[in-house]
Amino acid sequence: MLSKLLALMLMLLSLSQSAVDSYVNEMNLGGYLFLVNRTYSVSSDYEPADLTVPRVKGGGENTMLRWEAAQALEKMFQAAQEEKGYQLVAISGYRSYGKQFLIHQRKVQNVGKKAALRVSAPAGCSEHQLGLAMDLGCKGSMGLTERFAKTPEGKWVSENCHRFGFIIRYKAEWEEITGYAYEPWHIRYVGVEHATRIHQLDIPFEYYIAQLRQAQYALVKEKYAGKE
Repeated sequence: MLSKLLALMLMLLSLSQSAVDSYVNEMNLGGYLFLVNRTYSVSSDYEPADLTVPRVKGGGENTMLRWEAAQALEKMFQAAQEEKGYQLVAISGYRSYGKQFLIHQRKVQNVGKKAALRVSAPAGCSEHQLGLAMDLGCKGSMGLTERFAKTPEGKWVSENCHRFGFIIRYKAEWEEITGYAYEPWHIRYVGVEHATRIHQLDIPFEYYIAQLRQAQYALVKEKYAGKE
């Protein structure tokens, strides 16, 4: 992992200050690199202005995404069908703060608070509120379970979703970093450029964001070195 982070840092430092700055600017709610987890949460009144229903199997009120992410999802579903004959199904997209609260409370009641925190985000701590995350299923595997990873469709998504700007957000080996259990069905839109890098390096989104921040700091420090 250390070698991967070093490779990413060197790559980022090879970019111009303006390029790195533009990436860092995407870390706010207006961009696609905003980090949401139990440390970085979303306010209760946040709702994306450009939510739309993607024209895919399963698409409906519960599967809304931001416009660019919805367009990318449509392209990914189409490619899966054309390249392999796979029919992916959209299950859950945008979730309001209130809906997150209800889902999490229900999970706490069913399995207890500690267990619930591994598999369910407290209100404001879910990427779904960004309108950039989608839970997927496929014919014969509609439930949100780890079985999705073993299906041909799930394997195709894992190997190809970066081509359309998505990443597999919660891998099994990253649980201590992301704070959430393995979710092979959960994809997150970050744009093709960033998704490709994250896929190639095979690192958690948290690490990618941390390296961007460090690169910006390093470039600023270098720029002003000796000027005091």
